[in-house]
Amino acid sequence: MEFVRFANVRQRYWARNFVGWPSFSSTEPNHTHHAVARFEREGRIQSVVTQNVDRLHTKAGSKNVIELHGSGYVVKCLSCEYRIDRHEFQDILNSLNPEFRDAPDMIRPDGDVEIPADYVANFRIPPCPECSGHLKPEIVFFGDNVPKSRVEQIAKMIYNSDGLLVLGSSLLVFSGYRMVLQTKDLNLPVAIVNIGETRADHLADLKLSAKCGDVLPKLFNFKK
Repeated sequence: MEFVRFANVRQRYWARNFVGWPSFSSTEPNHTHHAVARFEREGRIQSVVTQNVDRLHTKAGSKNVIELHGSGYVVKCLSCEYRIDRHEFQDILNSLNPEFRDAPDMIRPDGDVEIPADYVANFRIPPCPECSGHLKPEIVFFGDNVPKSRVEQIAKMIYNSDGLLVLGSSLLVFSGYRMVLQTKDLNLPVAIVNIGETRADHLADLKLSAKCGDVLPKLFNFKK
């Protein structure tokens, strides 16, 4: 993994993450997140598996949430069991990189982060306070594997379910597509709501090509 092998990769990642964190962490749930939380409260769904790392389902009130690809709200050590809340880690990064306080606006109009090379080269990242290892968000990066325990937890959840509802995912990533395969292996129904085609359209018992935000709230005339 390049993140582990190269210090400059870690610097670039954490510098961008540091600049983008205030915007990322202040994002609020939309109508779809709130509708899903309501479905759970009413017993219409038993749990939520999200491919996103933004915790918006939790913010909306969902209780039984499995974060398939981890969470951007936790930072972990790659060498020991150390964990720290991402908000706390932001304070540490801020104290180590005071020059960023007076830096020009690095967030572009499209939301992407653009940081001058000299700022990246001088960005300071603390080591793990317990073992001096590398710190990384508790996120499954591209090319990494979803933890086996999480895969097994999802498989058990599907086994105990009545079916699977897929919302707003093309299912191109196998970790998501695998849930559809597991559901169909149990002869359970699959419904998909997504704009455009998905990898599992041929397996779906129901497919709606629409925005989740246009469909779900209307089911119960839902208001936030």
